[in-house]
Amino acid sequence: MTGSALHIGLTALLLSATPAMARDYGTLGVTWAIAEPDLLDVIHARLHMLEERGELAALNRKFVEAARATIERPHPVAGITQATTDRQWLFDPTVMLADDIRDARGNLLAAKGQRFNPLHVVAMTHAFAVIDGDNNAEIAWALKQGSPDKIWIVLIKGSPTERMAALRRRFWFDQDGVITRRFGIAHTPALINQKDDLIAVREVALQHEGAQP
Repeated sequence: MTGSALHIGLTALLLSATPAMARDYGTLGVTWAIAEPDLLDVIHARLHMLEERGELAALNRKFVEAARATIERPHPVAGITQATTDRQWLFDPTVMLADDIRDARGNLLAAKGQRFNPLHVVAMTHAFAVIDGDNNAEIAWALKQGSPDKIWIVLIKGSPTERMAALRRRFWFDQDGVITRRFGIAHTPALINQKDDLIAVREVALQHEGAQP
């Protein structure tokens, strides 16, 4: 038999195979349709179930209480300890601009790619006292640094709302450690203020004479 004849014969055999040649081996294991439930449908179903059980209102109350607790006493900034020695340094706020900076009227203040020191345009109107809000000695030290219009007191721990109610003065909180990380502060109390076109940072050991304002 020639090659062509053999090829034709095999093709005819395959095409003419009867169903009797196939076997049903049954189902091995459990099978599922290949599909994923819509996430919103799952959430709605879960909420509906909680509502029917009377658990949704209680869950909402827990969310509100947790949010209120976080506002009244935010999570402390990790890694900050009380100063045992005085330390001070200068911080240069100069940055390389990624975009043009313009004023409210569209006038160019600084161009993209330029090194820019914001203190050349706007001076700091107040200093910052960074403290542990649960430490009464640091609270007392911060209050001696100046009036509310001169010093903003920033907590890294404690309750700003409790301090505001007790002292009738506004307090801030260093949420997520943005301020301490930016200026390299590792210990409290610390003072941040402007010195010419730089920012002076000072950590103060309260047991030393240098703690006096």
